[in-house]
Amino acid sequence: MALSSMWRQRAADATRPGLLATIRRIPPTAWFGFAVILLYGGAALLAPWVAPYGENEVVSQTPFAPWGAEFWLGTDQLGRDFLSRIIFGARNSIGIALVTTILAFLIGGTLGIVAATMRGWTDQILSRLVDSLMSIPDLIFTLMLLAIFGSSVFNLIVIIAVIDATRVFRLARASAFNVVTLEFVEAAEARGEKLPWLVRQEILPNILPVLVSEFGLRFCFVFLSIAALSFLGVGLQPPMAEWGSMVRDNAALISSGDITPLIPAAAIALLTVGVNFVADWYLNETGGLSHDEG
Repeated sequence: MALSSMWRQRAADATRPGLLATIRRIPPTAWFGFAVILLYGGAALLAPWVAPYGENEVVSQTPFAPWGAEFWLGTDQLGRDFLSRIIFGARNSIGIALVTTILAFLIGGTLGIVAATMRGWTDQILSRLVDSLMSIPDLIFTLMLLAIFGSSVFNLIVIIAVIDATRVFRLARASAFNVVTLEFVEAAEARGEKLPWLVRQEILPNILPVLVSEFGLRFCFVFLSIAALSFLGVGLQPPMAEWGSMVRDNAALISSGDITPLIPAAAIALLTVGVNFVADWYLNETGGLSHDEG
């Protein structure tokens, strides 16, 4: 009877020399992605200790002070240290994007697996509801909801998570459907196993690699969405440091040949590339769904 899953098999392999072989197979692009994630994660966690000044501390009476020994990247329009704002922006942007992505996967992943497992009217109702939400352009829907409920951090997280959960639902449902029709799941159902056991022991372990890979990609979309909304002035609100709003607030410098506003934009792009490199490697390494015949 086929009851073991690819995920449990890989966990067992990790305790054997195969783990070293896996590390050796990691391409340079994935190593680069890991380095970027580690750098950004360290900056986010250690921001109060590594930033030269406070997040909203006015350190110069001169707005847009040039780069120098005292202010490595100059100051912004209010005289705040630009480097410190970028470091604290990593904490705000990455932290909120991470929480939002986790919430989206909890909502969309759970409902997608339930729909695929229970099928029937449950699947039809959830699928049609998701189709209705996905028929509305994301940006327009987000702007409308933020205009109604306000641009607080809580509202921003919930609204983006619910909208993004529709994509997670579609992926989780499609992946779970590929598993629930396999013989080892049908055998478990025939011997009376309940839904929670099926999800925990048979379905989730087999679709987890796909979900983990998608988590990285969805994090990038959420991260970019928050930056875009902040650039438009409806995302994270001042005085909170956020890379998208930092580009907008200091855009006037570009006309004078100062590249300072492009630095937070480059930080956004670099993190997105790094996460995508790791997600692509992980998806190729896991190789999709698998199950053992026994």
